[in-house]
Amino acid sequence: MTLSLPPFTRAVTWLLGINTGIFLIMQLLPMLHLGIVSGYIDYYCDLTPVMVVHGQIWQLVTYSLLHLNLMHLLGNMLGLWMFGSAIESAWGTRRFLELYWIGVVGASVTTVVLSYSHLLGNPNHSTIGASGGVFAILIGFGVLFGDNEIMMIPFPFLIRAKYFIGILIFITLALAMAGGGNVAYVAHLGGLFFGWLYVRRGPKPALVDIGFAERYYGMRNSYYRWKRRRAAKKFEVYMSKHDRQVHFDEHGNYIPPDDDPKGNGGGKSGWVN
Repeated sequence: MTLSLPPFTRAVTWLLGINTGIFLIMQLLPMLHLGIVSGYIDYYCDLTPVMVVHGQIWQLVTYSLLHLNLMHLLGNMLGLWMFGSAIESAWGTRRFLELYWIGVVGASVTTVVLSYSHLLGNPNHSTIGASGGVFAILIGFGVLFGDNEIMMIPFPFLIRAKYFIGILIFITLALAMAGGGNVAYVAHLGGLFFGWLYVRRGPKPALVDIGFAERYYGMRNSYYRWKRRRAAKKFEVYMSKHDRQVHFDEHGNYIPPDDDPKGNGGGKSGWVN
């Protein structure tokens, strides 16, 4: 058994840097006697359901950029790096970011909706952290790489990713139903659910890429065919001004004067771009 660390892919590196930078700024502000600024940021950027329904909808995103303490930040960033890099390598940066931010917004919407049911959560309680996006990545990893084995640190044994995600869902649901203490397990459930929806129901990257390639090369070939017909027409005009007659078929292929029309349109070559 070998131990290998995942790469720092582009979007994962961006997210790690942004979250870490904001955390350090928030820790530095009180040291500079600017605690009032950090308090202002917390008040307006934490996810508070009662404030969201009164118009502060930016909180559906900004809450994910704030973390309570160093352990909170390290836990989320470790999950983002360990599992997110594999998804970004397989899917590309754009679709990886779509999955992450759908998890973030899905988690916040779930938190707001369920808080007003008074069954899970309270509209006046604030939520922070990137766990919604991280849990969307976790469920994505479980669906895409379900048979991959991962180590259950600190336990010295391997488990398939799909079983690990199943255990994670069960524990998260149980803790959410039990209240969860200071941890926003409802947001975790929202990230898991919306991440699963995106992975299972979202556009398939292979089909999207194939369709884009077909359209691109189709337009490119049409352009080249038009250029060849245009060049052939200009050459016919030029030669006629010098009392010489040359002819091209509708595809822009040259027709020798002594040749009979051929089945490919009269050209000497059967290839048409």
